[in-house]
Amino acid sequence: MARLTNSPRFALDPMLPQRFVVERLWRETADTFTVKLEPVDKTADFAFAPGQFNMLYVFGVGEIPISISGDPADNTALLHTTRAVGTVTKAMSRLKPGDMLGLRGPFGSNWPVLEAGGHDIVLVTGGIGLAPLRPALYAILAQREKYGKVVLLYGARTPEDILYKKELARWRAHFDLEVHVTVDRATESWRGNVGVATTLIRRAPFDPQDAVAMICGPEVMMRFTTQELLRRGVDSSRIFVSLERNMKCAIGFCGHCQFGPQFVCKDGPVFALKRVEKLLNTWEV
Repeated sequence: MARLTNSPRFALDPMLPQRFVVERLWRETADTFTVKLEPVDKTADFAFAPGQFNMLYVFGVGEIPISISGDPADNTALLHTTRAVGTVTKAMSRLKPGDMLGLRGPFGSNWPVLEAGGHDIVLVTGGIGLAPLRPALYAILAQREKYGKVVLLYGARTPEDILYKKELARWRAHFDLEVHVTVDRATESWRGNVGVATTLIRRAPFDPQDAVAMICGPEVMMRFTTQELLRRGVDSSRIFVSLERNMKCAIGFCGHCQFGPQFVCKDGPVFALKRVEKLLNTWEV
């Protein structure tokens, strides 16, 4: 899986942030927002592959890793969707257009979008995990003729927690894209599926003998999802997961994200299931 490190400044010093300006910031849900960033240096190359992440630095507060959630074909701005739950993300959620952030990246491995050509595609995601998978779906839809069936299975806690509602409606209108959404807890107005995302796998319309699965969400959800896909008949060599955990430096120096013999920031965050299956199913690793 490729790693894009085309920025000249990144090549010189991966610890040196580039300056980006907040072009726009908007709420997705009550506790989740998307920030759109533009580089101060208009000549900077910030190309990325679906699944990669950036380190975003709020000046005077701190730095956190956030997956890139925009279209990889759009080189005019970078989108990051995250939940305001910690000191840095809460500070980030209060930024205004014109405010500045530091950015390092892109870092990490990517979803196997090119390698999956000719196969059915199954994207399974829970909660905010839809954000890191969205670039993969953009790239797949841009070359839709290269793939078989494309299925998105998305689970959220409640209808109010569903990300990208308008975009999901547009995706559902595609005649060649299957979108199934479920919630853990329904409200009176909800008319869709109720239950965890794994319940959608059994009846999802794809060929398990010819499918490539990409999964992103809470680790407990990913464990049960991989088990359900394996039971359905998807080979473990064609199942990929994103493990976004404990990343601090993004270049493997600090050791915070060590996962068995691997570093999530350097070897991931996207892993083939075969590489991490035993660790993913080991308690407290």
